[in-house]
Amino acid sequence: MQTRWQRIRNRLHTIVFENDTWAGRLFDIALLLLILLSVAAVIAESVPALANKEIFQILEWAFTVVFTLEFILRLIAVRNPLQYLFSFFGLVDFLAILPAYLSLFLLGSHELVVIRILRLLRIFRILKLQEYTSAADLLAASLRESRAKITVFFVAIFTLVITLGAMMYVVEGHSNGFKSIPASIYWAIITITTVGYGDIVPSTWMGKLIASLIMLLGYVIIAVPTGIVAVSLTGIANRREINPQACPNCGRQGHDSDAKYCKYCAEKL
Repeated sequence: MQTRWQRIRNRLHTIVFENDTWAGRLFDIALLLLILLSVAAVIAESVPALANKEIFQILEWAFTVVFTLEFILRLIAVRNPLQYLFSFFGLVDFLAILPAYLSLFLLGSHELVVIRILRLLRIFRILKLQEYTSAADLLAASLRESRAKITVFFVAIFTLVITLGAMMYVVEGHSNGFKSIPASIYWAIITITTVGYGDIVPSTWMGKLIASLIMLLGYVIIAVPTGIVAVSLTGIANRREINPQACPNCGRQGHDSDAKYCKYCAEKL
């Protein structure tokens, strides 16, 4: 039989983490409005004509107090607060209030509260846009599954730009803007990614030939990570569906639709 504290915590979990009740939806919508107002206040404060206004300091600390209380409620609502704290949304919630307290010791750090905009990711759950939430979870899962291939790909690109940069340094030299190997590597990176700022350009026929090859290679390289992720994404999408329910123990989401236990902490859903 549940104790009174357990009933209170379960009710709090339903309001704070779920949106199946009017209280939960009201809580989440009010929270999103506060986040938008907080970010808007920080952006407005950066305008020179509005800077150093006392009203913004009052608003910032008011928002910080509210978000601190909300963060404490989330920790209370789960059975394992540490697991929630080190989850993605737990870290975002913590970082949302940290800059304001850091500003007491480090000047200028309060502008970092714009990180609160990340908390708007909760809007997909609040508005029951489950297809978008599922798509985001599938994309994250496909990236995790492809991380070994993507790591090998980036190591290969990293090696390639170093080699090509050093080659251009030897071919072009100081007189044509390639004043060092790091500067040449910078040129190779912006060329192979097809950005091409044009602040450094080759002048010799050999340099132009190498640059042309790098540009063509850049178009080929762009398709590689896309194909890796697409294949993984298709495979994962065919294997599972996502359950939007939050774990009552750690508060995490993204479980399979037929899951009976949390895949993060093994708590019964």
